Amino acid sequence: MKDSTRLNASRRATDLHDLATGTEGVDVVVIGGGITGVGIALDAATRGLSTVLVEKHDLAFGTSRFSSKLVHGGLRYLTKMEFGIARDSAVERGIIMERTAPHLVRSLPQVTALGSDTNLFQKAAMRVGFLAGDVLRKLAGTSVKTLPRSRYAGPEEAALLCPAVARDNLRGAWVNFDGQMVDDARFVTAVARTAASEGARILTQCEVLSADGTSVRVRDRIDDNEFTLQAKAVINASGVWAGNIDHALNFRPARGTHVVIDADRLGNPQGALTVPLPGSISRYLFLLPAPHGRVYLGLTDEDNGPEIPEVPATPQEDIDFLLTHINRALDKDLTHDDVIGAFTGLRPLLDTGEDAATADLSRRHHIIESENGVISIVGGKFTEYRLMAEETLDEVVRLRNLSARRCVTTTFPLIGAPGHRDYAHVAPRDLSDLPESIVQRFGREAPEVISDATVERPLDLVTGTDLTRAEIEFAVTAEGALSVEDVLERRTRIALVPADAEAAREEVISIVNHALEAVR
Repeated sequence: MKDSTRLNASRRATDLHDLATGTEGVDVVVIGGGITGVGIALDAATRGLSTVLVEKHDLAFGTSRFSSKLVHGGLRYLTKMEFGIARDSAVERGIIMERTAPHLVRSLPQVTALGSDTNLFQKAAMRVGFLAGDVLRKLAGTSVKTLPRSRYAGPEEAALLCPAVARDNLRGAWVNFDGQMVDDARFVTAVARTAASEGARILTQCEVLSADGTSVRVRDRIDDNEFTLQAKAVINASGVWAGNIDHALNFRPARGTHVVIDADRLGNPQGALTVPLPGSISRYLFLLPAPHGRVYLGLTDEDNGPEIPEVPATPQEDIDFLLTHINRALDKDLTHDDVIGAFTGLRPLLDTGEDAATADLSRRHHIIESENGVISIVGGKFTEYRLMAEETLDEVVRLRNLSARRCVTTTFPLIGAPGHRDYAHVAPRDLSDLPESIVQRFGREAPEVISDATVERPLDLVTGTDLTRAEIEFAVTAEGALSVEDVLERRTRIALVPADAEAAREEVISIVNHALEAVR
């Protein structure tokens, strides 16, 4: 593996030392290590701009790890007449699935049962919506081999895809296809490492104390050292916390909650059961098959009020809401005893003064320059991260008169993708002897995860998981994890089920300590 792709404690220490003691500034400083921030870092680095990203906690610490893990095609926005967002989502979905990250996204059948839980109008509206989605896919240029056309499935097939679906009056289902990430936090890490391979410096555990258009005051939260970074442009991509940098920004955080269910309890579904909320043709609940033998049930869309905690708690009322409304579509009700985990994220919706529910507010992103020169990117959707980065950098280059190449990220594969220059030589047959789960998580990079391992019994599974010991080590030596919590919470997602995290913790601690010694 090339050292340029590695993120670890040693590289972090070197980069921090060079920046803190150097006299020259950089072209761009990006504040925030979520999907928007790492996307901007990749775009800037591939344009030839010297780039530093600073993140107070860890990669994907905030909203970016609490999504539904879907790469949406924009159907929801058609019902709101937001045709531009719908088209942009479909185009970006195609770029991700066919060019930049096909190893991290799969085609997912979304199954809308034609049963007693929906009325005739909803059944018809959903079919019209799925047909419109087919048109969007075609206009975006996405192949039917990547995303098949929507279609009707009979009752038997519907039950095979979603075994827990209610059988009474089941007349079949509409089946639509969308993109599903292996994991959202893993996607963020892949983008960050790709940016690092192009020269970007990715610095986690670095808190921004103050910022203006030409400088950022940073505190290393590990060594408690402070230093100032000079820059030609400062970009605020800190999501729902962007108001901490630009106090003129006001948000209406929308709370999105998911709960985690054991896949066995739902018959190990292969498709995502999609259930419209009563009286709605634009809001749905999903039962999403997920890695590690889990299913995610989500999601809510509620006004969270002005408080913006670093890690939002999951209110009991959200869990009650999800269970109540999904049970209308199930053969056997889920109860609170079936909930083995939960996670809640806050969508960074800009407060435009509209007197409307958060579910009805636009997801369009905005690029805003503050009075002191910081340029903020707010709002937007995970699927559109690349487009948001491109538009932000275009504006930054124009405003700051930077010398930069044109954007290339529409055709720039992420690390591990079949087309990435470091792994183009790795053929699918070279992956055939590896555990399927590793290939799904790392793509063409999977052989190096194993060959680089120094931990004992690298292919043994960590207690209670489908994760190998080699992957835990790799999280520290190459993926920027600096602590046990970084590994449990974000690189592996073991901690989405607290009981799993406790069962694996002792073994993970041992491997993390071994790996940290190796890179220091």
